Amino acid sequence: MLVIEEKLTELSSMKKYPDKLYYAGDKELLKKKKISIVGSRKPTKYSKMMIQNLSSLLAKNGVCVVSGGAMGIDAVAHNGAGSQNTIAVLPCGIDIRYPAVNKNLLNSIEKNGLLISQFELGEKSRAYSFVQRNEVVVALGDLLVVGEADLNSGTMRSVEFALAMQKDIYVLPQRIGESVATNKLVQEGKAKVIYDIEAFVLEFVGKDKLHVDNESDEFLTFCSNNPSYEEVLAKYPSRVFEAELNGEISVQNGRVFQTN
Repeated sequence: MLVIEEKLTELSSMKKYPDKLYYAGDKELLKKKKISIVGSRKPTKYSKMMIQNLSSLLAKNGVCVVSGGAMGIDAVAHNGAGSQNTIAVLPCGIDIRYPAVNKNLLNSIEKNGLLISQFELGEKSRAYSFVQRNEVVVALGDLLVVGEADLNSGTMRSVEFALAMQKDIYVLPQRIGESVATNKLVQEGKAKVIYDIEAFVLEFVGKDKLHVDNESDEFLTFCSNNPSYEEVLAKYPSRVFEAELNGEISVQNGRVFQTN
């Protein structure tokens, strides 16, 4: 098992620097600009679509997305960035795939991106380990984006860490009655709202123009022939997820169809 020997300056804002940090994958991702993204395990379709778009655009412009490998917003953020542009911080040993539903995602991140854990091999997740994991997730990013959150949720523990570390917190504009916790953060002046994803990314990366590749057109051209879902997934593993969320394609009887 590989250990990160050098001290990471990003983690100096933590209450206590981890005794050890184990990793698997591409450690060079730690040198890139990073944004932490967290949120609900059961987000709305709107929140998933916005976080997918945000993380995808960040990755295309040289920003690494950091999250906790969990279901919901975490998984969407990792998928949106692509496994080669993301860091997953685990609440368990680096050899354990938790949650099991994200096994393929975490395997892909280990192969192409970076997995980090402060826990020994074989160590299972505990209540305290999620809190410790969340602190590392927040510390690694230059700022924190909260996709969606309820009051008294685990996500709000991450917000507490960000406030203590004096990191900027950003949220999505949400409807009244949805994502009550993030709306409250805005109301209290503790978070800023991302009203324009492109403008937000431009400001963060310090560019006048964003890089957007032409994969979208190639993807839709490929889908126009109604290939099987397995064929599309093999050729465009990150794009197919985004297209489903955006309503660009539908899957019927194992085949992909354009919807617009």
